[in-house]
Amino acid sequence: MSEILVKVLRGNQIESIHRGHIVVVNKKGEILYQLGDPDFKICMRSCAKPLQALPVITTGAADTFSLTPAELAIMSGSLNGQDFQVNLIKYILGKIGLNERSLQCGVHPPSHRATAKRLQEEGKKPSVLHNNCAGKHSAMLTISVHQGWSLDNYISKDHPVQHLILKTVSSMTEVPVEEIGIGIDGCGVPVFFIPLKHLARSYAKLTSTSDQAIYRLMDATLTHPEMIAGDERICTDIMRVLGKKVFAKTGAEGGYAMSLMEQGWGVAIKIEDGNNRAMHPVIIETLRQLEIVTRKEEDKLHTYHHPVIKNHLKEIVGSIETQFRLSN
Repeated sequence: MSEILVKVLRGNQIESIHRGHIVVVNKKGEILYQLGDPDFKICMRSCAKPLQALPVITTGAADTFSLTPAELAIMSGSLNGQDFQVNLIKYILGKIGLNERSLQCGVHPPSHRATAKRLQEEGKKPSVLHNNCAGKHSAMLTISVHQGWSLDNYISKDHPVQHLILKTVSSMTEVPVEEIGIGIDGCGVPVFFIPLKHLARSYAKLTSTSDQAIYRLMDATLTHPEMIAGDERICTDIMRVLGKKVFAKTGAEGGYAMSLMEQGWGVAIKIEDGNNRAMHPVIIETLRQLEIVTRKEEDKLHTYHHPVIKNHLKEIVGSIETQFRLSN
């Protein structure tokens, strides 16, 4: 059964509630804290991105193309479509002898509102380079070029790069390939359904300092948090405020995962109804209850922790408040 994680208040009255599940595991996969059902099936969506990026390093592609830490980091990101991210994707594609026409992720406006507004004012249309999955697709193309695989259908579940990624996801989550549910993500590539505790397990593994590929990827992401999301995004802001203590990664439909680097723990969260308005306060409250954030750090993340509801007159008329306690 799911548990109530958040209550949405209008005035002092409860208008809505959001239920969900939280699980925290150590490197051995042992459950340390949980709320709700740790076996609840979650679609990993963008939480899978660091796992999907690992083969860039393990195949040797990162060394072949001399990828920088920032370039490795952006391959794990759900991007804002800001100029610095677009330019870096272009540069990566140039390194591997391709251009934006090779990206098959589709087009949508930049997630960064100011960038989207500027494009509109300039009479420009967004491109595949603004897609929030452009980094992930660049990773898939980088692997494919390095391995000599076809580029025409790299998003197909039958393509070798997708087989390689599926095996990597299986290894990191410790879910057998045949037990992983497969769907298609918003950007057209396969995406994975697994029990929530196994998502947490994979993020605990991302804290490894002995596996050189994992360490290299995580050091890159923690050094370049701006490439994991962007300005005014919780993932980037958590990592900026907490330094290298936490790797934070959004999914979609109320999914979220974190690697607690010093503890060696993985955290997985699912808002059951998929409503992302409940996500921000749950993330920060989880970090608070696990004693990962100091009071000063918590204050810097206050707007995420205690969001308010405003009406069209910009008056505060309500709030979104967490209502849970993690248990051992």
